[in-house]
Amino acid sequence: MGETTIAHNSQNSTDIFINQPHPQRVMDVVEETRKQKVKRFIKETIRVLRITKKPSKEEYISIVKVTGVGIAVLGTLGLVVFLGKQLLF
Repeated sequence: MGETTIAHNSQNSTDIFINQPHPQRVMDVVEETRKQKVKRFIKETIRVLRITKKPSKEEYISIVKVTGVGIAVLGTLGLVVFLGKQLLF
């Protein structure tokens, strides 16, 4: 019927490590990518800080109003859910 063949690997355990990169070289590459990530993060942070500006008084007041309305809506919703739970259970 079906014949089973076993593949024989001609490499012994010491040959496996010959073609592998040296651990220190791997760490150097990892360290370099970390350095590149940090440099990119710093560049992006500087770019964002350059474009941003302090809001004017009118902008600040409108932001405070919108935030206050949002907090009030969420608080009211939480109160309704709490009261509904207390009345039903």
